[in-house]
Amino acid sequence: MNIDKITQPFTEIFPGDFSGNTIQRNTPKVLFSTVDPVGFENPELIIFNEKLSEEIGLGKFNKDDLNFLAATNLPENVKTYATAYAGHQFGNWAGQLGDGRAILAGEITNEAEKKNEIQWKGAGATPYSRHADGRAVLRSSVREYLMSEAMHHLGIPTTRALSLCLTGEDVVRDMMYSGNPQNEKGAVVVRTAESFLRFGHFELMSAQKEIDTLQKLTDFTIKNYFPEINSVGEQKYKDFFQSVCTKTADLMVEWFRVGFVHGVMNTDNMSILGLTIDYGPYSMMDEYDLNFTPNTTDLPGRRYAFGKQGQISQWNLWQLANALFPLIKDEEFLEETLNSYGNYFWEAHDKMLCRKFGFDELKKEDEEFFINWQGLMQELQFDYTLFFNLLEKLESISDIKTDFQKISYGFLDDAKIEKLEDFIQTYSLRLKANTISKEELLDLMRKTNPKFLLRNYLLFECIEEINNGRTELLQKLTKALENPYEEIFPEFSVTRPPNYDDISGCSMLSCSS
Repeated sequence: MNIDKITQPFTEIFPGDFSGNTIQRNTPKVLFSTVDPVGFENPELIIFNEKLSEEIGLGKFNKDDLNFLAATNLPENVKTYATAYAGHQFGNWAGQLGDGRAILAGEITNEAEKKNEIQWKGAGATPYSRHADGRAVLRSSVREYLMSEAMHHLGIPTTRALSLCLTGEDVVRDMMYSGNPQNEKGAVVVRTAESFLRFGHFELMSAQKEIDTLQKLTDFTIKNYFPEINSVGEQKYKDFFQSVCTKTADLMVEWFRVGFVHGVMNTDNMSILGLTIDYGPYSMMDEYDLNFTPNTTDLPGRRYAFGKQGQISQWNLWQLANALFPLIKDEEFLEETLNSYGNYFWEAHDKMLCRKFGFDELKKEDEEFFINWQGLMQELQFDYTLFFNLLEKLESISDIKTDFQKISYGFLDDAKIEKLEDFIQTYSLRLKANTISKEELLDLMRKTNPKFLLRNYLLFECIEEINNGRTELLQKLTKALENPYEEIFPEFSVTRPPNYDDISGCSMLSCSS
């Protein structure tokens, strides 16, 4: 690989702590600290993303590159560092945070002059590890690798995964915070993104009243990642904030489209570029439930439940607005922008639902239709993804009760079937209002509704297999997630098996998952 092309312009532009000291501590007035990965004596490559490596400019892999993928014996040009940021966690100001399990190698530029940052997750402690060891376990690393790639192929903005390696050492973790720590296999993921900058980077500098650095960081972000902004002065920062709001709303709509629940939408987990970032206790939704959260830490308040993600993203943007206020200095503009966020989000959300149902345009009466549909989905406990897959085949269904029972997590009695039949009749009448052909509406649905989702029980099975030295399911899932709008493996197009309902790591996860 072209490791020699990796550079670290961030460390040349912004103030940093160059001591190399990994003792967990506050590092005021800086945006990064230099830090060396711990290194691993016996790493083992599990999977490598060849297409992504070529795409970002790293090129082909050879066996000598294993050390780089495991953050071991690095060349001199790779000067590693971790960034500092702040954040609101579960609604409360948490102060300084930072890359606790992530260490940056720097950035690389491909032939098309596009830049990507390269980062290890699980390569050792940093000043921001908060009394932890900075390492990662195989369980969470497999989840990060596969889901970030799944989201990419679903067409959703996300960080990407380049490689997954075993480190050759065990890591002690208490998976459910139950007082029962256990040894687990250690692993390290290499992930990439155009940038890993978060809301929290801006919050940190603003909270510390480092306004010059805040402005420098914002100018850097606009210049490198928002080329469409060509305004100057205060207007430039207004346009920047408006763009971040739009990208964030668009991302939330995409999460709703596929039923993705992030699980821990703290401001430090919000990408300034509108990417899905930090795959922890996430889940793809099986049974449709607006109140579903996969994160045990989020119980019982369910702040980050599926149905609240639009609302929480707006709350997080309020915190970003507070951070950027020293640059924008226009309270009325910020309030108007944030107050209009909900209107933009819900209109985009409802247009997305139109595509899922095969409607050619959003009509006024569709709002009531969607509300009734949500109630039906929750009462009849339908699988979110399989429901829309079945709608595409509606005309060929001869026994509604039999076919829809297969996608329900409950029992469909006669009263529920009657409600379903009433809904189908209403849906059929609504389709007649379309101005597009049957084939066009089916094509619209097929492009919007995935056939394959990386469900938690599949991840659980895959992790178990890799722990036992097998990678057959890993390869199979990789092929399926690369083609999510095709039904390559029909055995994956089923509801979650009931034996996985109450297994930790399947139905519920912790923040360390």
